[in-house]
Amino acid sequence: MEVKNDYEVQIKNLYKAYGTHVVFDNLNLNFIKNKITVLLGPSGCGKTTLLNIISGIERKYGGEVILRDSSISYIFQEDRLIPNLTAFENVAFVLKSTMSKEETEKTVNTYLSLVKLMDYKDMFPEKLSGGMKRRVAIARAFAYKSRLLLMDEPFKGLDQKLKNEIIEEFLKIHNEDKRTIILVTHDIKEAEALGDEIYTL
Repeated sequence: MEVKNDYEVQIKNLYKAYGTHVVFDNLNLNFIKNKITVLLGPSGCGKTTLLNIISGIERKYGGEVILRDSSISYIFQEDRLIPNLTAFENVAFVLKSTMSKEETEKTVNTYLSLVKLMDYKDMFPEKLSGGMKRRVAIARAFAYKSRLLLMDEPFKGLDQKLKNEIIEEFLKIHNEDKRTIILVTHDIKEAEALGDEIYTL
């Protein structure tokens, strides 16, 4: 079944349970192409589960998930950096198969600058703070030119000033590249700042 022209993702009659705990029962959602949709709600309400279903990580569910495009980037709650690669190399790793060496270097530097990490680009993850590792993960996901970007609490662990700066730059990038974004948060202010549409779970 094809996704409708104005949707990037359609969720139809979704059912998901862990044992006797039902997370979703007949859930229907549409995610509009080129827009930022925020999933807002407390811990344990199923936000991450829904991202995992959309990404294909979680395959045991009922109902339908219809995607326009299988090109997906995912910022997980955990940073999932490759420990034996520097910050620069972690971002470059997802680009090498799609870009020349020169284009890769330019792109990596652009996104490391965005997250204020150019001075730390040659450091390995074990030498970075938790907030820095989070910013490398953000840069890596932004740099990979997927059509769909899934973001699970992407700004967790960042101080408010840095979070505001990255959100401001992120919105500028989105205004240019117009990819579809599904963002999970429990922060109402973050949801209001970023969301074209907000669903509360």
